[in-house]
Amino acid sequence: MLVSFYRQNYLFNILRTVTATRYVTPLREGGSLPAIIEADDDGLYVLKFRGAGQGVNALIAELIAGELARAIGLLVPEIVFVNLDAGLARTEGDPEIQALIKNSDGLNLALDYLPGSVMFNPVVDRVDEKLASAIVWFDAYISNVDRTIRNTNMLMWHKRLWLIDHGASLYFHHTWHNYLGKSQESFSMIKDHVLIYYAKKLKEIDKEFFEKITPEVIRDIVNLIPDSWLSGNPTFKSTGEYRNAYYEYLTKRLEPPHSFIRELINGK
Repeated sequence: MLVSFYRQNYLFNILRTVTATRYVTPLREGGSLPAIIEADDDGLYVLKFRGAGQGVNALIAELIAGELARAIGLLVPEIVFVNLDAGLARTEGDPEIQALIKNSDGLNLALDYLPGSVMFNPVVDRVDEKLASAIVWFDAYISNVDRTIRNTNMLMWHKRLWLIDHGASLYFHHTWHNYLGKSQESFSMIKDHVLIYYAKKLKEIDKEFFEKITPEVIRDIVNLIPDSWLSGNPTFKSTGEYRNAYYEYLTKRLEPPHSFIRELINGK
């Protein structure tokens, strides 16, 4: 079931910011050691550390992909900014976790923790063709390499399917050379998608989502990226130019004939 594709927050570029008050437990399933933390609003969140793995690039991908998914009606836990004080490391005995917290001092990203959720199991859980097509289309658009049978990155919560962990998507931004050319590339790894065999309505979804992901929606979402995450890259002269590169890539990728999904639509 798809939910309403647009939300008022995009009109005002609002994303909540909370402060981490307690490190609860690491989630060692992820290579970048995300963790469950408690925040000053008494909520629990899955924190993605800026000091881990691919650094802020993973957080930017998580932010952009998650909010794009929400904009087209897919379910994603609420995304929040998290202020993390390096002093929180004093309460941890694990040197690896201590270093991760210290290296992530400042603004990080987190998703709302869904208590009682379980990882999607393609053998047990069934997805209708339209929802499967929507997720496959979306993952091809954002070049998500991480929704396979080995690592579905989807949760079942209250009998509904939720998308998580998009930090590995938009991998073009690890090397900015010819990024507009890359926007027109196909995405061959979509053949390994866990829902590929159920995605029978891609042509219908392609038309629907092309109309929903407008330049305005893309602009609103990339405007959510904090300026502090868009610094230190010699490719760009300013944070505005850096931010606009994401906008250009995402809008150009939607130009017909949608090379990222064309082969699947044509049955090749």
